[in-house]
Parts: sequence; structure tokens; C-alpha cells
Amino acid sequence: MLIIGLTGGIGSGKTAASDFFADAGIQVVDADIVAREVVEPGEPAWQAIKHRYGQSALLEDDTLNRAWLRQKVFSDPAERQWLEGETHPRIRESLVRQLSEASSPYAILVSPLLFESGQSELVSRTLVVDVPVETQVERACARDANAEDQIRQIIAAQIPRQERLSKATEVVDNSGSPDDLYKQLQALHEKYLTLSQA
Repeated sequence: MLIIGLTGGIGSGKTAASDFFADAGIQVVDADIVAREVVEPGEPAWQAIKHRYGQSALLEDDTLNRAWLRQKVFSDPAERQWLEGETHPRIRESLVRQLSEASSPYAILVSPLLFESGQSELVSRTLVVDVPVETQVERACARDANAEDQIRQIIAAQIPRQERLSKATEVVDNSGSPDDLYKQLQALHEKYLTLSQA
């Protein structure tokens, strides 16, 4: 099975790209969605978090208090390591299962941390959606109504742009119009269909 890892920095347009492939009938597995699923109430990772941190880690409806947890683990590397130890293996297991069940000619694994998380080991090729850092900041601020310094912190925590580009099998430039992006993606879709038959 040909599996393409799709990644890019915050605000680069990963969702626009993955939606394009999904609309073309390609199975898309999203690491962010899976990461939310493994910590849903009652799941083993959720139980481990509740056991470790108690009710503080949960909201009234028993879902994770993400803001509280984020603050807890980002201020303490040992806690972050513990949390990743609970969640990452379960995320990986679910990704592998979903990708192996894909029935389209090839599959897409969307992951903002494809290289950082080691999920690039699960894919045959990597596709990076790229925009300049200033464009990332502009788009992410507009989309999420986040403060600029918060967006810059997220960018700083992600793999540097040049390093991401150096690891890519293919790159699409998303600094133009949506139509420009779709033209590039259409060409890649045709290429991937050919490769999947090889």
C-alpha cells in the first residue's frame, strides 16, 4: 500500500490539501483526530490521565481539560514525557490499523508532527505543504483568533521550515490562491495513482 505522509507547519494549509485528496476518493487518516479519540472518556489513556492528575485534568462532562493539561505538561518535561508515553503508542496503533484498512489506491496520513513524532516511518513518501513563516502567522491568527506570540511559539516548537523541506519527497507551495494549490495537488494525485499501480 502506498502511504503518503502529509505535513506542514501551522497555518500552511494541511486541511485544504487533505480535503482535496478526500474529495478525490482517497482514504485520509488524520493523526490529530486519532490523538483526540485515544483520550475520550473511558479510553485507557484517559483513565491513566485521570488516575495521575485526578479531577483537575477533567472538565465537568469528564472530557479532558486540555488547557489545564497543556499548562501542566509544557511546564514540566517529565510530565510531558509521561503523557506522550501514554498517548503516542496508542495513537500509532490506531493509525497503523486505519491505514492498513484503507481501500483507496493509496492513503494519506495527515500529521502536523510527522517528522517529530516518528510517524514518517509509517509512510512511503512525504508531502509538505509549504508557506513562508509570515504567511503561517497571518493565516493561523486569522483562522483561530490566536495571539501572534502564541502562534510564533507553536511554530518555534515545530520542526524548522528548512529541515521539514529537506525531508520532503514532494513539496507544494500554498502561498498563492486555492486554485494554484489544487493544480499542484491534482498533478500529485495523478502521480500517486501511477505509483500505486507500480
